[in-house]
Amino acid sequence: MSATEAPLSDAPVTDATLPLTGCSSGEAPGADVGSVGDGNTGKKDEKAEKAAFIGAARLPTQEGPAGIRYDFNLGCRVALPDGKWTIRLRDLDTGNILFETTTGKATVNSSKRFYVRFGIQIHDEAGTLVLSHEYDCRNRSVLIQLPVGTLGDTLGWFPYVARFAEVRDCKVTCVMAAPIIPLFRSSYPHITFVTPEEIENSDTLKTFYATYTIGLFFDDQANIWQPTDFRLVGLHRTAGYILGVDPTEEQPVIAPDEDPTRPIEEPYVCIAAQSSSQCKYWNNPGGWLQLVAYLKDCGYRVICIDQKPVHGTGIVWNQIPYGAEDQTGDRSLAERVRWLRHAEFFIGLSSGLSWLAWAARCKVVMIAGFTHPTNEFHTPWRIVNWHACNSCWNDPTHRFDHKDFLWCPRHAGTPRQFECTRLITVEHLKRVIKTIPGFPVKNPEAAF
Repeated sequence: MSATEAPLSDAPVTDATLPLTGCSSGEAPGADVGSVGDGNTGKKDEKAEKAAFIGAARLPTQEGPAGIRYDFNLGCRVALPDGKWTIRLRDLDTGNILFETTTGKATVNSSKRFYVRFGIQIHDEAGTLVLSHEYDCRNRSVLIQLPVGTLGDTLGWFPYVARFAEVRDCKVTCVMAAPIIPLFRSSYPHITFVTPEEIENSDTLKTFYATYTIGLFFDDQANIWQPTDFRLVGLHRTAGYILGVDPTEEQPVIAPDEDPTRPIEEPYVCIAAQSSSQCKYWNNPGGWLQLVAYLKDCGYRVICIDQKPVHGTGIVWNQIPYGAEDQTGDRSLAERVRWLRHAEFFIGLSSGLSWLAWAARCKVVMIAGFTHPTNEFHTPWRIVNWHACNSCWNDPTHRFDHKDFLWCPRHAGTPRQFECTRLITVEHLKRVIKTIPGFPVKNPEAAF
């Protein structure tokens, strides 16, 4: 298998065209080869969009014999000094030889950046084995990066980070958004939590044996960053595949409430009606209005915990439901968790607060149509109308456009736009909610 001339790639922006390694048509190289000297990472365009992830240290962090350096930061990386070398990369679990070439002074970077148990063998010009190393991160430092700017994704992915630390018996440093760290730090004392700003350009990057990046890699057709398309396995389970651990879903353990008391004495239901894209909304025009009235008739106070009371773009704006009590605003996640832990149940969308409710062990009624049920965590109170168009998000032929607030790939501009949730009826919600244990707290005739 021939090598291709290409620099070591920086980490990709999750929802952007990936900087895939160069290869000619029909090739699927197991590694890239480039010259050594300046680390061969290339200069970044200052005007380019800021990457979602931090790049690896300029040079491989592990020192081998004869001036050879190697590590597993964003794939298997090997830096070869002057001389003539034959290098072979293997997958120790499958037995496949992924790459082999004879070269002079060069850098070699595997084409796969997700977890692979690599084996490295390097012979000198005389055929003498100079270095043989099998991936083993036990008791070594490993960096796992979660992109900032998302709540639900991080809550869904983090259990796999914790599982990796346990299964691999390694010292994990996890990069995530600052507001989320307090939810996990006390529950996972064996994991080091940092923000991107704390670790970027720091000498700490030179200490990591391996680095992995978790994200939704929409355009990764060559499966460089993920072994399988996340749309086929689920938003959260993709982290298990990337890290090479059991993809079975598991709720994270979040910190205990600083204030363990109920926020209000009366029975209440939390709701979240806002989201980042119109396809995620419950687009039944009178849905929330009728549902809130129904819940109040059944003896519940209805508390809206959205961040924003109004959200939208252009001429399309969504307000929180009339009749719900407004607890919106830039509140801490700990406060949101307190509300959720004491709620009778939560009603939301395919959005971050549903994941937070799941993590808080609150019963979740999820109204969703644009995603397939396998995309999110399991809840027995999932609402989907199979008679309507559905699951476009999980269809790889439709690339989600975050910049199009009215994204509806199959029916935009037609009477069927957003029918996936527009055709979810209040009656459907009522029938599902009635199956929640303890419902209702009072039994008015209007409820049945």
